[in-house]
Amino acid sequence: MRYLLPVFFLVALLAMLMLRGYVHSEILADHRVRPPAATDQVPKKVLGGGPVVDVREEGEPKALRVPDKKLVLTFDDGPDPVWTPKVLDKLKQHDAHAVFFVTGTMASRHPELVERMVREGHEIGLHTFNHPDLSLQSDSRIDRELSQNQMALAGAAGIRTSLFRPPYSSFSDALDNKSWPVTQYVADRGYITVFNDTDSEDWKRPGADAIIKRATPKGVKGAIVLMHDSGGDRSQTVAALDRFLPQMKAKGYSFDHLTGALGAPSAHTEVTGAELWKGKAWVAAVAVSENTTSVLVAGLAVIGVLVFLRFGLMLLLSFAHARKVRKAGFRWGRPVTEPVSVLVPAYNERECIANTVNSLMTSDHPIEIIVIDDGSTDGTADIVEAMRLPNVRVVRQPNSGKPAALNNGIRHARYDIVVMMDGDTVFEPATVGELVQPFGDMRVGAVAGNAKVGNRDSLIGAWQHIEYVMGFNLDRRMYEVLGCMPTIPGAVGAFRRQALERVGGMSEDTLAEDTDITMAMHRDGWRVVYAEKARAWTEAPETVQQLWSQRYRWSYGTMQAIWKHRRALIERGSSGRFGRVGLPLVSLFMVLFPLLAPLIDVFLLYGLVFGPTQKTIMAWLGVLAIQALCAAYAFRLDRERMVHLISLPLQQILYRQLMYVVLLQSWITALTGGRLRWQKLRRTGVVEAPGAIPPQRRSSDERRPVG
Repeated sequence: MRYLLPVFFLVALLAMLMLRGYVHSEILADHRVRPPAATDQVPKKVLGGGPVVDVREEGEPKALRVPDKKLVLTFDDGPDPVWTPKVLDKLKQHDAHAVFFVTGTMASRHPELVERMVREGHEIGLHTFNHPDLSLQSDSRIDRELSQNQMALAGAAGIRTSLFRPPYSSFSDALDNKSWPVTQYVADRGYITVFNDTDSEDWKRPGADAIIKRATPKGVKGAIVLMHDSGGDRSQTVAALDRFLPQMKAKGYSFDHLTGALGAPSAHTEVTGAELWKGKAWVAAVAVSENTTSVLVAGLAVIGVLVFLRFGLMLLLSFAHARKVRKAGFRWGRPVTEPVSVLVPAYNERECIANTVNSLMTSDHPIEIIVIDDGSTDGTADIVEAMRLPNVRVVRQPNSGKPAALNNGIRHARYDIVVMMDGDTVFEPATVGELVQPFGDMRVGAVAGNAKVGNRDSLIGAWQHIEYVMGFNLDRRMYEVLGCMPTIPGAVGAFRRQALERVGGMSEDTLAEDTDITMAMHRDGWRVVYAEKARAWTEAPETVQQLWSQRYRWSYGTMQAIWKHRRALIERGSSGRFGRVGLPLVSLFMVLFPLLAPLIDVFLLYGLVFGPTQKTIMAWLGVLAIQALCAAYAFRLDRERMVHLISLPLQQILYRQLMYVVLLQSWITALTGGRLRWQKLRRTGVVEAPGAIPPQRRSSDERRPVG
């Protein structure tokens, strides 16, 4: 289920977008217009006859005119949600009927207007589905245009019609050797082709008599008048109806639909059975697609605004944080010089544990080191004991999980400040000292360090390096200024022992014990701050599978922590600040908004394929430029080399998609009540302790571990 639902969601989204694009004439539309051709193959009776061409029966084609004192108003290209209701209102007001030649795309999107037309006694004709020039199309395309147009009518009003008007047509005397075969072809399918005597341009001129005189040659006083109820500003059409309908009625003219004016049987046939349900299913599918995509587009617009505001806020507050901590003489309080306890939980870390412990032995700050072996089967504890280092103790326990190991370490710790790290992480000599200085402020209960990716030479490592510097560290600066930092990284964090005891220690309720304990600290009233100079180097996952496992646990654990601490939203006092600011921000930007973020890429792909391609590319490049600006600033704050940002565009295309699917799978796990166990990542030990690197391998500016 966890794998099928994401696939189903993406396929359904793609199907809705394709359907929407099809009914908006963005996909498979063909709006080419052919220049006029010769007319020698068109029968003379058609060229010199009336606007109604009937070639359904064998023999001579019929070209019919509207009888004397009859006017047939025809409206093309609708129904339009703005102008068609106004036209219908005017026709109803003046007790007049008309013929609406609707396109399948518009009828599918606005079926209620088609149903109203039929209910109020108007006649419906086909104007194709996508409005192409049929003289440029194949027979199969013509059949598809007609059948899909009929399907839309069936779903909207439960009818089919025998009236047809070709797109881009005008008068019957404009038929030529290319359009005449189309007229014959559709006649073989049972359709009457309807042209017009005059068009809406005449209605813009004063004088109804002049219109009829131009429209009715040889003294015949009836006409088919072409108007439009869709596309652009049709206010003149509505105004003309209000002016000319009563004027012509006063002169003895009547306004009827076509078959009524000709005294012929109705063009409508009731649809039943499978054809009816097929039409209804089509209209329902279009409605779902229209409504869903409209909501998603609106949601994306809101998300886009909020994300840009977040980028701006993050840059502004990060700048404020940098100015504060780098100000000359800045101190958190009294200098912290007393020894601290460093806890190293370890489970099968034989590849890394020696580097980890050796890095701690170079610490500039006095420490005791407690390695808690959580039932390792690879001799991790034996390796540490064999090193015989001073101030290093090994505590063995049956395999119970990381929270239990940390709680066991807290019980064995001698000092009031406890530093926690992972068994695959290495510290710089100054890391512990920098990490504990904020405890000079007695309000500080926990400190987050600066976790960095040590194995950044691979593409996946470089992407995670960008994520750590640009995402995690900028976020921590912002959250500290706001007073609501949500997570202390498990790789490098420090806690006041008193604060740990007040919140009950590390909890096993969630898979993200670092987020859980941080939220608990906030709710207990403690400050949580960020020490950017307390750098720790961790080994990031090196394969897609390992990365998936790690981020899946993080995402699911964060959801668990948010749900566990949801009551912070209604708490008051100093602890309520996290609930009012931090918890909503984490929920929005780490859980909810990323769930919709794939839509950005789906719409991007849609825009690239179906247009507007140039605007889509420019929009994407604009977003990428903003992200690059944020990343460059973050790298500058962390004093990182900008060369790694070369892979930023590729990260946005590939890496981000993986994170989307991981988050979606976490959501599905949570909603379906699934359980997720700890996953142990395979370590290689490629991240070395700075203190263990021989002097001859160091360059003058090399202060970070080599991966």
